[in-house]
Amino acid sequence: MVTLQVPTQTEAADSLLLCAPVYSVDIGLASQVDVGPDEGLKHPSAVHCDGLVSIVKTALTDYVGALGETKMRQLEAALRVALGLE
Repeated sequence: MVTLQVPTQTEAADSLLLCAPVYSVDIGLASQVDVGPDEGLKHPSAVHCDGLVSIVKTALTDYVGALGETKMRQLEAALRVALGLE
């Protein structure tokens, strides 16, 4: 999962976070962003911005990696496509 909002320190532990799932399948949609070892993952994968989910913050237990500036810009563009903002 890629967390799409940063929790504040004043949020309750059971607060919901908006997340985009990460799958090993990438079918080349404009709403997907390629990620992999450069972002801390073991295998090439894709963030699927067309499958956004809300997850309780306490369910996210393992930090795997981070997106750099270029991937963040790609993620923002993919979110605009997935949400119909472009």
